[in-house]
Amino acid sequence: MISVLICEDQTLVRQGLASMLGTEPGIIIAGEATDGETAIEKVAELQPDIVLMDVRMPVKDGVKATEEVCNRFPNTRVIILSTYDSEE
Repeated sequence: MISVLICEDQTLVRQGLASMLGTEPGIIIAGEATDGETAIEKVAELQPDIVLMDVRMPVKDGVKATEEVCNRFPNTRVIILSTYDSEE
């Protein structure tokens, strides 16, 4: 089983990802976080295999949270998620 932590501040997106991934064989949703600081705490607590990390989140953004997760938990892989309307 691959354990996944979903880190996304928008409830609908977070629930949608959890719902979609939760139906896949071999994947278990370990938990959810709504901001970067909570994401780091949840990684420490749950030790997921993969973190789906939103870039734009309150308290600590996903970029800073990813950097900390990668430094502190080298066995956890992070996949960055983002949706922007701008081409930049």
